[in-house]
Amino acid sequence: MTIQWFPGHMQDTEKGLIQAVSKVDLVLEILDARLPCSSANPFVDKLSRKTTRLKILNKQDLADPDVTVRWLDYFNQTLECPAVSITGTNRTETIKALNFGLQRVTRNKARKAKVMVAGIPNTGKSTILNTLAGKKVAKTGNVPAITRHQQRTSLVNNVDIYDTPGILWPVIEPQSRAYILAASGAISDTAIDYTEIAFYISDWLLTHYPDALMARFDFLESLPASSEALIEAIGKARGCLKKGGIVNLQKASELLIRELRSGKFGTISFETPEDIDI
Repeated sequence: MTIQWFPGHMQDTEKGLIQAVSKVDLVLEILDARLPCSSANPFVDKLSRKTTRLKILNKQDLADPDVTVRWLDYFNQTLECPAVSITGTNRTETIKALNFGLQRVTRNKARKAKVMVAGIPNTGKSTILNTLAGKKVAKTGNVPAITRHQQRTSLVNNVDIYDTPGILWPVIEPQSRAYILAASGAISDTAIDYTEIAFYISDWLLTHYPDALMARFDFLESLPASSEALIEAIGKARGCLKKGGIVNLQKASELLIRELRSGKFGTISFETPEDIDI
């Protein structure tokens, strides 16, 4: 199955962002700390080429902390691209990140600073905006593409911040990148096959985080030999059954993916600087 999800509003958003970025001082590119490479839209690179940018690895509370440190070193040292990691609901961390970005901007301090928040769907852009504002000014949720239009909020420190709709790119390659984007929740569930995604992610978990699997599914007596065996075991133990006791692979797959997204496997990272070609 080829996974692609590029609704019409995303194309319109790209056009709007091109016009808007020329008017801002700083672009905060929000990435998912669990997949900083796959959650980076190449369009944002092009968009912010002439504008000061800060990469923010959000959801660090869900990511493997050791891997996050390596990503920050990669961005800051190897690519010489400023990056920080935060948990978007933590006000101290989000304000510190914003101020770090603003310190890199050369501007007339007498006027308001204009900041754009950009990135792919479901990386926590609206959550970060709400945290910075100290109140709910943007809709949030566990599904992608809730924000459909640019929203401006004035902060108390003479900053106007713009929340922008999440945008992907028309062709996501390789498919392994599409799979982990789907598993993270960045792609609408209407565009994916839960079973196919779960089989891919199960193989990945069995290889990279076997201890996390055993800890979460404590009914397992030993590590399953394959993704199919794992999903079968989950289905039997969690009651995802059809008539005759046959495992409902769709329901078992949905359960696995939803628990993965919610952090119930502990802190994990889907990719590292060492095993991915930026």
